[in-house]
Amino acid sequence: MITPPATLGLLGGGQLGRYFVLAARQAGYAVIVLDPDPASPGGALADRHLVADFDDDAALDELADACAVVTAEFENIPAASLERVASRGCLRPGVRALTIAQDRLAEKHFLGEAGVAVAPWCAIPAGQPPAEPASGPHPDLGPGFPAVLKTARLGYDGKGQVRLAAAEDLAAAHADLGRVDCVLEERVDLAREVSVLVARSPDGHSEVFPVAENLHRAGVLHRTRVPARLSPVLDAQAREVALRIAEQLDYCGVLAVEFFVTTGGELLVNEIAPRPHNSGHYTLDACSVSQFEQQLRAVCGLALAPARVTAPVAMVNLLGELWPSAGAPDWTGLLGERRARVHLYGKAAARPGRKMGHVNVVGLPGEADADAVSEIAETLWQNLAGEPSQ
Repeated sequence: MITPPATLGLLGGGQLGRYFVLAARQAGYAVIVLDPDPASPGGALADRHLVADFDDDAALDELADACAVVTAEFENIPAASLERVASRGCLRPGVRALTIAQDRLAEKHFLGEAGVAVAPWCAIPAGQPPAEPASGPHPDLGPGFPAVLKTARLGYDGKGQVRLAAAEDLAAAHADLGRVDCVLEERVDLAREVSVLVARSPDGHSEVFPVAENLHRAGVLHRTRVPARLSPVLDAQAREVALRIAEQLDYCGVLAVEFFVTTGGELLVNEIAPRPHNSGHYTLDACSVSQFEQQLRAVCGLALAPARVTAPVAMVNLLGELWPSAGAPDWTGLLGERRARVHLYGKAAARPGRKMGHVNVVGLPGEADADAVSEIAETLWQNLAGEPSQ
């Protein structure tokens, strides 16, 4: 058990790191952040900010040697850097979990070995793609069309993905993506998308957060609502699958598992994220413990808190396009809504698609259900964006 006033290390200083720093410092820990951005939101609040690249050996050694445990804000840290930190100290989650989540091919193979259902897919290797997709781990089904071609590495928030209507579109799409290693994944008929956060401590104890229902716009998470509109059977299945994945990874920390729910009632894993997640921001205002405090508890070997939703809640992201060319958005409407909790990440520069903050709309006892708070959240966002109500 790692107790205050120990020093904790964090690889990455974005908004997720910022909330981890806040949770750690509130509990009496010191935090060192390693991030190359001198204006990183997490680094601004840390006790120390090592401004260095993630492959800077001297900075990595300094971080590992100074900290009782090091965790990661995001998964795309070079594998050699993760190995270096782990060899000199304590890294949670471990190298295996972080590197599997870096590569869609490795992730698909891992999920298959874990007995977890995913959409039909096959690998498209670097270089010129075959005229017809090679059969992958689903030879009986094969990836049909329409499909999505995704880069194996560094794709997020809809980046590194091309939608394909037919097989003859594959070669051009692969060229557009640089002919790198890719995954070709059949598009399934979606009823909705959901996600589950599971926290797991070093001794294997786990706590599972409520299932969240997610709505995306242009590949970026737009709105999350809890509770999700999911049958009790699928709700239990989503929780069980998330737990199974965490156990198979011998995971320590908070893990996010994203699912597709098909119109036929099938639950398919889309991807995993070995860290707190955008869809878990609702936990900051409407849960018995936030995902960030739970991450802190897990990586430090403390007792995990019960993960219970305390009120219906909806979260909506605030992206950079909401910001005018000069100044800030007019927050009057948001701040005038008593159910709304506004969170801004302290980023100096806004640009389209950049996550600048979010709003949680929390239901009041006896006054609102998940449908109502979701509608309020959307209306607040539409007013801020200047979009007509739908």
